[in-house]
Amino acid sequence: MTQAKAKGFGTAPVFFTAISTILGAILFLRFGFAVGTLGYAGTLLIILMGHLVTIPTAFAISEIATNQRVEGGGEYFIISRSFGLNIGGTIGIVLFMSQAISVAFYVIAFTEAFEPVFNWFQNTYGFSLPRQVISIPAMALLAILILRKGANFGVKALYFVVAILFVSIFLFFIGKTEYAAEATERIAYSPLRNMDNFFFVFAIIFPAFTGMTAGVGLSGDLKNPGRSIPLGTVAGTLVGVIVYIFIVFKLNNSASPDDLINNQLAMSDIAVFGKWIIPLGLAASTISSALGSIMVAPRTLQALGHDKTFPFQGFNRKMAKGKVDTNEPFNASVITIIIAFAFVIIGDVNAVAKVISIFFMLSYGSLCLISFLNHFGSSPSYRPTFRSHWVLSLIGFIFSIFIMFKMDYLYAIFAIGVMVALYIYISFYHSERQGLESIFRSALFQINRNLQVYLQQNQSIKKKASWHPSAVCVTEVNSDRDNAFKLLTWISNKYGFGTYIQYIHGYYSSSAHDQAKEALELLIERTESRDSNVYVDTIVSPSYTSAIAQIIQLPGISGLDNNMALFEYDKKDPTNLEQIAENYPLVRSGNYDVCILGGSNRGVNFHEGIHIWVRRVDYDNLNLMILLSYIILGHPDWKGGKIKIFNVRKPGQHDEATDNLLELVKTGRLPISLKNIEFIDIDESTNLKTLINEKSIKAGLTMIGFRSEQIKHEGEKLFEGYTEMGDVLFVNAFRNKEIN
Repeated sequence: MTQAKAKGFGTAPVFFTAISTILGAILFLRFGFAVGTLGYAGTLLIILMGHLVTIPTAFAISEIATNQRVEGGGEYFIISRSFGLNIGGTIGIVLFMSQAISVAFYVIAFTEAFEPVFNWFQNTYGFSLPRQVISIPAMALLAILILRKGANFGVKALYFVVAILFVSIFLFFIGKTEYAAEATERIAYSPLRNMDNFFFVFAIIFPAFTGMTAGVGLSGDLKNPGRSIPLGTVAGTLVGVIVYIFIVFKLNNSASPDDLINNQLAMSDIAVFGKWIIPLGLAASTISSALGSIMVAPRTLQALGHDKTFPFQGFNRKMAKGKVDTNEPFNASVITIIIAFAFVIIGDVNAVAKVISIFFMLSYGSLCLISFLNHFGSSPSYRPTFRSHWVLSLIGFIFSIFIMFKMDYLYAIFAIGVMVALYIYISFYHSERQGLESIFRSALFQINRNLQVYLQQNQSIKKKASWHPSAVCVTEVNSDRDNAFKLLTWISNKYGFGTYIQYIHGYYSSSAHDQAKEALELLIERTESRDSNVYVDTIVSPSYTSAIAQIIQLPGISGLDNNMALFEYDKKDPTNLEQIAENYPLVRSGNYDVCILGGSNRGVNFHEGIHIWVRRVDYDNLNLMILLSYIILGHPDWKGGKIKIFNVRKPGQHDEATDNLLELVKTGRLPISLKNIEFIDIDESTNLKTLINEKSIKAGLTMIGFRSEQIKHEGEKLFEGYTEMGDVLFVNAFRNKEIN
C-alpha cells in the first residue's frame, strides 16, 4: 500500500479532471442557447445559482478530506464514512450509475463535434448518418485504452486534451465578429428575458457544473488525498466560474440571440479558426470528460464492492479486486463500459441526463449536509485543516434540494423514491450496520444541550411559557404494573412530557449498575414497541424516600422544570400506599402537582371517557383535572371519548365552584356541554365513595381531587374503597391552573 501511494498522483490530475469536465460539452453546445434565451443577466443568474450548490460542495469535500483519510471511492467514501455504510451504499450505487451513464453522455456529445461531417454527408448523399457511426467506435476505442492502459494513460491523455481545450477557448476569446463591432454597449443593457423558461434552461446547463467533483473519484490513486482534493477541487471550481462568466460575456457581445439559439456551435462563428478549432475543442472537452468519468466510476464501484454493499458476495469480491501491482479496478471498469455501451447504442440520453443531474444534486446535498452537521455535532476527532463555514454548507444543502425539485419535480420524486427503496433494501440486507441516525446523533445532542442551556439562562421564558404537564413517575423495578406507563404515554402524546423511572433498591455498585442497565434496555424496548414518547430511565437508591428526593431534583427533559409527580399503586394490593402517603410532603416541598394513580387489572373503557369529580373544598384541583383530561383525550386511544364532570355540593348550595364552572362553559373556555355536567346534592348521610363507585364504575378513567389536609389526617385510607372501578387518578394541584 505504501509503495502504491508513493507512486500515486499529485494535485494536477484532480484539477485537470475537474476543469476538463467543467469546461465540457455543455459549455460548447448549450451556453449559447442559454444566453440567447435568457440574456446575459439571466445566464449569469444560472451560473450564480448553480454555484450556490457547487462551491459549498467543493468546500465541504475539501473540509472532510482534510479531516479523514480518504481512500478509494471519492464521494462515496466520504458519504459512507459520515452517514454510515447503509445510506452511503444507497447514494454510492446511484452515484456510480450516474457516473457510468455520464460516460455515454459525453461520448454521444463527442459526436456533435462531427456535425459538419454529418451535414456534408446529408447534403451530398441525401440521407442522415446515425450518430452511432461515430459514438460506438469512439466508445470502443476509449474502452480498449482504459482496460489496457488504466488510469495512468487516462491522466496522460487528460493533459493532452486539456491543452487542446484551453487553446480552443483562448482562440474563442480573441475572435471578433461584425456583430461585436456594432454592439459595444450591449453588455450595459442586458435585460432578463424569457424568465418563465429559467429552470428549463437551468436543467440543460446544470450538468456543466457537476464536473467539480470529478477529480475526487481519484482519491484512491493520490499520494496525499487530504492535500490534493481540496487544492484541485476548489481551484477547478473557481477557475470554472471565472471562465463561465467571461464566455457568457463574449457570447452575448458577439452574436445575436437568434444565432445563439439556432446554432449550437455558434462559438465556431466567433473564434479564430473557429470552423475547426471549436469542433476540436468540443471533441477534446467531451473526450476529457468521458475519460474523467470512466476513471472515476469504476473506483466508486470498486469501493462499493470492498464494503460488501451488494447482496451477492461473489460480485462484491470481483468488483473489489484490482490489479495486483496497481489495484486498478479492471473488473469494475468492465461493468462501467458495458453500462456506457448500452446507453451509447440507445443514442438519446436527454431524459437520463436529467436524472443524472438530480442524482448528482442528491449527492452534493448529502456532502453539504455532512459538513453542516459536523459543525454542530462532530466528535473531538473531527479537526479538518481546511474549514468551510456552516452557513455555506447549509446554503449548499438547501439549494440542492430546492433546485432539484425546480428542475423537474417528477424526476426528483422518482430519484428520492429510488433512493428510499435502495436504502430500505440495503438496511434489510445489512441490518447489523448503523443507519441514517448515526450522523444526526451528535448534532441532536448538541442542539438539545444548547436549548437546555438557553432555557436555563432565560428564566423569563419559563415564567411566560404556557403550562404543560411535565410528569415524572417512579415505580419499583420488579413491578409488572403497566397503568402508570400508559397514563404517561397519553400525557406525552402531544402537549405534555413524561419521564418514567424504575427504582432499584440498594447501594450503587457494579452489580447494581448492570441491573439498572438491563432494566433500562427493557424499558426502551417497551417504549419502542408501543410507539410512546415517554422518556425512560432507572435509578439506584438505598430507600424509596431517597429515590424520591433524587428524582424530584432531576431537570425536565423538555428544558422546563418537571412540575408533576406521578405515583401508582395496585388497588387490589395497595402495599405501597403507605410509603406514597409518607413521601407526599417531600414531593410538595418541591412545588409539584401530585397525581396518585390507583390501577385496576381490567382494560380501559375508552368509549366511556373520563369522569371528573369536584367538590367546593378542592376547587383548585378542577382546572388541572380538566386540562389533563383534554391532553389525555388527544391520544388516538381515546378517540370518541368525552369528559363528564360531577360537581358535588350540599343541598340547595350554589357555591363559587359552581359559578366558576358554569362561567367556563358559557364563555366557551371549557368546550363541554351542560348535559355533560351533573350537579349532585348530597347530605352528611351520603357516602361519597359509594356514590362515585356507582356513577363511574364504567368510566375509562376517573379523576378525583384531594387536599393536603386530607392525606395528612387520613393517610392511605383516603385512596381506598374504589376497587370495583377502573383506573382512578387522585389529583392535587400545587396552585390553580388557568384555562385560557
